[in-house]
Amino acid sequence: MIRNTVVASFVCACSAMIPALSSISARASEPFQKFRVVNSTDAELKSVPVVAAIPAIEPGGYRLESSDRSLGFDVEVFREGDQTKLAAVIPAVAAKSDVECELGPSSHKSPKLSIERDSDGLMIAIDSKPFTRYIAKSGPKPYFFPVVGPTGSRYTRAYPMENVAGEDRDHPHQRSFWFTHGSVNGIDFWAEQKGHGFIDMITIDKVVSGTRFGSFETTNRWLAADHQTPMCDDRRAFRFFVADDSRVIDSEITLTATYGPVVFGDTKEGAFGLRVASSMDAARKGGGKITNAEGLTNDAAWGKPSTWVDYTGPVEGKIVGIAILNHPSSFRHPTPWHVRPYGLFAANPFGDHDFKLGRSGAYTLEKGRSITLSYRVILHQGSTEQSHVDSSYQAYAEPPRIVPVERK
Repeated sequence: MIRNTVVASFVCACSAMIPALSSISARASEPFQKFRVVNSTDAELKSVPVVAAIPAIEPGGYRLESSDRSLGFDVEVFREGDQTKLAAVIPAVAAKSDVECELGPSSHKSPKLSIERDSDGLMIAIDSKPFTRYIAKSGPKPYFFPVVGPTGSRYTRAYPMENVAGEDRDHPHQRSFWFTHGSVNGIDFWAEQKGHGFIDMITIDKVVSGTRFGSFETTNRWLAADHQTPMCDDRRAFRFFVADDSRVIDSEITLTATYGPVVFGDTKEGAFGLRVASSMDAARKGGGKITNAEGLTNDAAWGKPSTWVDYTGPVEGKIVGIAILNHPSSFRHPTPWHVRPYGLFAANPFGDHDFKLGRSGAYTLEKGRSITLSYRVILHQGSTEQSHVDSSYQAYAEPPRIVPVERK
């Protein structure tokens, strides 16, 4: 299960219908709960995705607001098994703050995120406009394409799915936004040359759509070149948040050695990857830039462990960015980064030899055991500094808490 931004477990549930306005009005007489929104850090946090367990109420769209209206935001309430969950994007929460809010009906018009099945996988949309697709039946691995940022432009490269004028047409295996690895029991799942492996999606489930929030999970099987012999399985949990000035994709991927020991080989060719839009390439000298948490830029950031990396550059005349954050609970945090000025952007905890870190990156996962990799992807506008990526990492690592107030 993906790690909850509030209580360290991912939130997914059966699909919850967004209620009509008349349904919201009909619930106005319900005894709504009070909650405390608590930020324990020394920093003001902005555009913060949160998920929390709450007392059981009817699923749907609501609003949390303080009595003085200093803090207010719309939320989506849904069910996960026998638990009720709340998901939201808090626009801003002050440092060392503890604010009491009441949950009530919402009269605001907030973006609605919808997730619907299609012939290739899933379509994710915001107010009926495409955000991304999860493509599971085209190519040797699942991937997201296109990936549309808050400016309305595509933030990842279209090739090889589409040929777009002015784009780079190298490395056809770098399909927009993906997860895989270059050596799994000696089989290459990264490239698409002769003898490569396949990652087949087996199931899609726990689909949720709602106010500023959506989520789903998949199970996948890693198969040898014969497309039959299994190497391992994975469980992927994705959640999506819509802020006013950014879009967030949280990913938690749990690899399990179902069929026997699995060796993840020491190679730079992995693992949680993006290919940025070609206009953003730092190598083009057109304003593209790679920056990590330590302030290293471009080539200097390659192979270095870091808690986050941001890749910024121009797309259709605007400076935009894709930041990838590595959660503290993730396997081998902080991860090294296979990030290149030509546009490749990947977190890889298995490439230590190539990265010259003085150790082996290989890892043997014994039969029946699992490891989990957790990342947050932020599609933002502006430079790294303007987007406060460092603050976003703090909010990911130590998010605000939403705590029910006991009734007296």
